[in-house]
Amino acid sequence: MHSSSAGLRILTLGATAAVASFALGCGRPAAPPPPGPPQVGVVTLAPERVVLTTELPGRTVPYLVAEVRPQVNGILRQRHFEEGADVRMGALLYQIDPAPYRAAVAQAEAALAMAEANVPAARSRAERLRGLVASRAVGEQAAEDAEAALRQAEAGVAASRAALESARIQLSYTPIRAPISGRTGRSSVTPGALVTAYQPVPLMTIQQLDPIYVDVAQSSAEVLRLRHVLSSGALTRDDQTAQRVKLLLEDGTPYAHEGTLKFQDVTVAPTTGSVTLRMVFPNPDHVLLPGMFVRAVVEEGVDERAILVPQQGVQRDPRGNALALVVGVESKVEMRELEIARAIGNRWLVTSGLAAGDRVLVDGLIAVRPGMPVAPVDAAAPPADGAAPQE
Repeated sequence: MHSSSAGLRILTLGATAAVASFALGCGRPAAPPPPGPPQVGVVTLAPERVVLTTELPGRTVPYLVAEVRPQVNGILRQRHFEEGADVRMGALLYQIDPAPYRAAVAQAEAALAMAEANVPAARSRAERLRGLVASRAVGEQAAEDAEAALRQAEAGVAASRAALESARIQLSYTPIRAPISGRTGRSSVTPGALVTAYQPVPLMTIQQLDPIYVDVAQSSAEVLRLRHVLSSGALTRDDQTAQRVKLLLEDGTPYAHEGTLKFQDVTVAPTTGSVTLRMVFPNPDHVLLPGMFVRAVVEEGVDERAILVPQQGVQRDPRGNALALVVGVESKVEMRELEIARAIGNRWLVTSGLAAGDRVLVDGLIAVRPGMPVAPVDAAAPPADGAAPQE
């Protein structure tokens, strides 16, 4: 009887344990499914038409420059302009004392009158002796001497006329006039100063600022590269649009007026290895002053099928090589090594390593590696519900 009670208790305990184990097993949650591939933002590349430009450093140069010097000697009596003012061509700048030159003109006029007075008498004598030679009243020598005297008198008139013209020219140089239109500089002399003809130091300088030149330097290597890409057809150029140039001022602000390319020098500077390009810009407000440092934006050509990649989609390895991650076959990540030509805005111009149709990762790059499957979505589209977070 005792053994039967003990067996019953063991059986009851086992049943209780089984019921508890079953209850615990029914309350355990199911194992979660494995996570899907991470979602990444991609940009699908497409060829674009891009106008390629380059910035070249340069300086402004006056369109015209005239150093004003006296052409006769004398005392400077008056100055007729304000320093820094605009003058027109032919405007009176200085006045040299004209009195000595007026006297020289009067003297030359008197000398001409004397020379002209000698001609009638010499002509009359020559004609008279010529008639007497025919009747043998005088000898041939006397007639020839009279003819020579007439020619000398006529030559004296011509010389006197030339001397008078020279004196008048000298007198006309006493008022010093502006040879060009432009802005005057500082005067190096004041009234009362003695000036000499063609002196080494100019009295002042006039510079024409509207329009104005901009001279820029371009390396000869860059010129050769540009010619190569144009001849190969990688770039095209419209000759009319290529002549148009834009300008950036010293503070980086764009200049309001567009200029044109005038010419390219044919000589390479041996010290710098560059050639000079000259542009001309309108300058009605005189914003550009001579000697100002500027940067000219020159059109190189047009790439009709340029591949542009957002800068956030390009990385650099320790050696500085440009790399990009793309979504390849079976939606797996591939790494591409790129050749980059330049930055255009916030994108890179890629010349090798990528092609139209490639899907480049621009979001979520940190969470993936080459060979890893991913779920690509358009970077411009909002992420789907339940998507993996993007880095």
